[in-house]
Amino acid sequence: MTIADLVIRGSRVVLPEGIASASIHIRDGRIEKVGAFDEVSAGQKIIDVDDSSVMMPGLVDTHVHINEPGRTEWEGFETATQAAAAGGTTTLVDMPLNSIPPTTTVAGLRAKLAAAKDKCQVDVGFWAGVVPGNIGELRGLYEAGVVGFKCFLVPSGVDEFPHVTEDNLREAMPELTRLGALLIVHAELPGPIDRAAVSDGGAREYRSFLCSRPPTAENEAVALMIRLSGQLGTGVHIVHLSSADAIPLLRAAQREGVKITAETCPHYLHLAAEDVPLGATEYKCCPPIRDRENREQLWQGLIDGTIGIIVSDHSPCPGSMKEQQSGNFLEAWGGIASLELRLPVVWTEAQERGFSLEQLTRWLCSGPAALVGLERRKGEILAGADADLVIWNPDEEFRVSAASLHHRHKLTPYAGETLRGVVKKTFLRGIKIYDDGRLIQYPSGKFLLATQKGTKGTDRMS
Repeated sequence: MTIADLVIRGSRVVLPEGIASASIHIRDGRIEKVGAFDEVSAGQKIIDVDDSSVMMPGLVDTHVHINEPGRTEWEGFETATQAAAAGGTTTLVDMPLNSIPPTTTVAGLRAKLAAAKDKCQVDVGFWAGVVPGNIGELRGLYEAGVVGFKCFLVPSGVDEFPHVTEDNLREAMPELTRLGALLIVHAELPGPIDRAAVSDGGAREYRSFLCSRPPTAENEAVALMIRLSGQLGTGVHIVHLSSADAIPLLRAAQREGVKITAETCPHYLHLAAEDVPLGATEYKCCPPIRDRENREQLWQGLIDGTIGIIVSDHSPCPGSMKEQQSGNFLEAWGGIASLELRLPVVWTEAQERGFSLEQLTRWLCSGPAALVGLERRKGEILAGADADLVIWNPDEEFRVSAASLHHRHKLTPYAGETLRGVVKKTFLRGIKIYDDGRLIQYPSGKFLLATQKGTKGTDRMS
């Protein structure tokens, strides 16, 4: 489909310099010009955004477990990217697990690309993994176009993606520094978990699980990565930060020039341990949802920029793996399904706290894009960027119906909640892929791979 002379205009457009009335001129999938609202010509196709809606850059989600190939029954590229489109997300970055094979070798990346071919409704990039013994694969993976590398400091839950030790990191991180590649880290250490006090509650009590993953596991892991990043010069990003106790450590390290950043997730910013019902294993994730006071401190970390972005960590699985019948938190798979709901969950909380649409855009769009080298191409409405746009009503409320969600398995802790912010239309490179509750089945998504070192974000279809 060729897009020529399309203009989308509205009275509330979130631009890098602020919110303004503007017209977005699109040609060949890119933003050709950002003009005044009335700056249009005869013969142009014009789409007017109603005054109750906001036009923002398409959301960028750099933390999504798609699980294909090998565990496609958990999710898959088709359903994950459909959910993304319905939620206003136009760019995903896939995690290197829980697929089989994992993306820890060049062959594993090729298998992933083959599995995703012609299935993606949005653009997709790929993380690779650092595991014991794969240092010889890192350069090949980076040159093949992955955006960076992920490791676990604690068992990942799947045998084919083992966790690394400090010795493993001291071997791998110098290679990542030479490549200029980012290392993203699941920051929990086994020691504090192994020593954790056992709660006197039963397995259906959320506090039993919460006690089993203490904040010290995160705090000590963050301290380790600060030390290693400082010593070895590797850029490090802490994924899904849950423990607010680690924020002062990160803040101090950032001020000292250590190359370390952090993200958090909607479930840590919206939910609270005190409110988790008995046996409601859809709330289980690792690291865990903590208490209300911790939640508010995470918001403070976002305000001062210590935490830079908010990503979904969409990690679904079949309902049977969530131990729905038994309600056993200790045995259930840990992961929250939320890909489609990131915008309204975060906005519901952000608006109540007085945060702006500009801040929201930084946390959900431009910040994640910059993390993976896609700044000025994704996550911003500016000339030369991809014409990825979401039009949504920030004041309209809706009740979450799990059955209406587009990801494969519908179990989610948000079911039945009333949230604010309804996505109306989603455009990927000027192509409408979601329209007022209807997915437009057009697999127009591209793979976001760098064709050579130093060209992160260059298109390559595969």
